[in-house]
Amino acid sequence: MRFITEKERQTPVLDETDVLVVGSGPGGLAAAIAAARTGVKTCLVERYGCFGGNMTVVGVESLAWYRHEKTIDSEGIGIEFETRAAAMGATAKEVQSDSQALNTELFKHVADVLVTESGAIPLLHCYGVEPVLEGDTIRGVVTESKSGRQAILAKVVIDATGDADIAFRAGAPCTVSPLPERQAVTLVFSCCGVNRKEFMNYIESDPATYGDWGEDWAQQTSGLENDMFSPYFQKQFDRAIQEKIITQTDWDLCGSWSTITEDGQATYMNLVHLGNVDITDIRDLTRAEMDGRAQVLEAIKAMNHTIPGFEKAKLRNFAMTLGTRDSRKIIGEYDLTGNDVLNEARFDDSVGVFPEFVDGFGVLRLPVTGRYFQVPYRSILPKKIENLLVAGRAIAGDPISHAATRNMMCCAVSGQGAGVAAAVAVKTGTTCHGVSIAEIQKTLAAQNVRCHY
Repeated sequence: MRFITEKERQTPVLDETDVLVVGSGPGGLAAAIAAARTGVKTCLVERYGCFGGNMTVVGVESLAWYRHEKTIDSEGIGIEFETRAAAMGATAKEVQSDSQALNTELFKHVADVLVTESGAIPLLHCYGVEPVLEGDTIRGVVTESKSGRQAILAKVVIDATGDADIAFRAGAPCTVSPLPERQAVTLVFSCCGVNRKEFMNYIESDPATYGDWGEDWAQQTSGLENDMFSPYFQKQFDRAIQEKIITQTDWDLCGSWSTITEDGQATYMNLVHLGNVDITDIRDLTRAEMDGRAQVLEAIKAMNHTIPGFEKAKLRNFAMTLGTRDSRKIIGEYDLTGNDVLNEARFDDSVGVFPEFVDGFGVLRLPVTGRYFQVPYRSILPKKIENLLVAGRAIAGDPISHAATRNMMCCAVSGQGAGVAAAVAVKTGTTCHGVSIAEIQKTLAAQNVRCHY
């Protein structure tokens, strides 16, 4: 690899804050709101033009599709995303669960309102690119934007980039699965022109189940899920291949649909999966975005031929960016395990609970029995680097635990925990490694989070 030498330069300081959150997906959004609500100065940096991450730029509306009658659910800001969106007319009934599907366009405004009300300082179109370090202590982040290269200094930084970008560049130990073992990325899309009545009649006459996932995706279930309804397409694409509507037989076209509006819009189609994509590699990202769009158009063509009600359906829009399930994760002071999430792990340093919901790496578990696990503070605390926390899908754990903690509502759990921990550290003048767990849990309780049931 060739290199160039950049000239030394002074970088202006854009702001100084108590807590800086980089990234505003479910984890970062929850972290910033939680920290700001304690009264500490909080800045939220987001590279796109809206907050929400998967909930907006990727278009994933099924925030809590795991929820059923006996689910012991998480609490706090994650649930607030759902209830506040519902109160603002930004949801519809989710088709497979006891939850509300987000209107992902309207949620952009919902997120604006939540951030503004919390008092957090918003910065959109701002990319966190490099940590500011003093030895092994983080002091802020260098940003790039239309305003140029600037720095934001902070007492605590929360990396909510999803890919541990800040932690990795700061020198925190990270891990990543071998490329063939990583979960696929998805390009979500929406359709218009659906005949809702014909489509729903078709679904009711021949409903898919979660047991079909086991047959098609080799998913291991508990058995309790197998006969439950799932908004799942697979045989429709198999038929399209058999009839040579689709000629690329190595594509992974299958997955789920969600809201079908009265005026014939299918607002969340999670059907195009691309494997062997390293989303920290810009060439892989470029290829996946372009390949994904081509595959979406073929998927729509297949549905036109094989799904009643979709005969005249057309593309409404592609998601603004790929949906990523799996990339870098920190090595934390504690790394969650599959055994933890599947066997109701309890931790003294819990910052919240999440139901026994696992989706990925060949395992599917829906929380239909009331089982849950606790999320430990140490899993959001990276080794080596001080005053840095990580929220969202990059927290520490093995693949099976990641198949639980990567889910959006669990990202909000780790995010709220990180935001509160950062605020407590600031207020008490302690480090993130030395902060009082009891004080974190007390403050979380004041924000309607139960760390222990």
